Amino acid sequence: MLMKSFSEVHIGDKVNFSKTITESDAALYMATTGDFGPIHINEAYAKTTMFQGRLAPGIMVAGMATSVLTDQLVGLKGVSIEDTFYFLGPVKYGDTVYVEVKIVDKIIEKRIAVWEAIFENQDKKVVLKISAKLKFPREKV
Repeated sequence: MLMKSFSEVHIGDKVNFSKTITESDAALYMATTGDFGPIHINEAYAKTTMFQGRLAPGIMVAGMATSVLTDQLVGLKGVSIEDTFYFLGPVKYGDTVYVEVKIVDKIIEKRIAVWEAIFENQDKKVVLKISAKLKFPREKV
């Protein structure tokens, strides 16, 4: 379990990962959240939309960044205080997303680490951007 303190998190720290989004991923997410929007589950309906097919739930896709953030980049001490999502393109079942999660700033006096994530699909199109802040506890001296 990664447990970095605020002083151990540095601007420029980053991690990259990729994942192919499956219907099984979405089924687990939807069962947990109750997000059964027709764009996610009803192919006939989804074909009538501008996306021409079903989409993976956007917040589910975004959540992968926070998982990697805590597991591999900053650890469990920081608490999310602000998250902004920019959904720029569709993610369909079977798409592979390539993600970079990076520390872009630190607000020392408030113990806040600012991070960003960029998601590209297999066609190198940016489909999601995240900008967020983590607040860290005071370090014990």
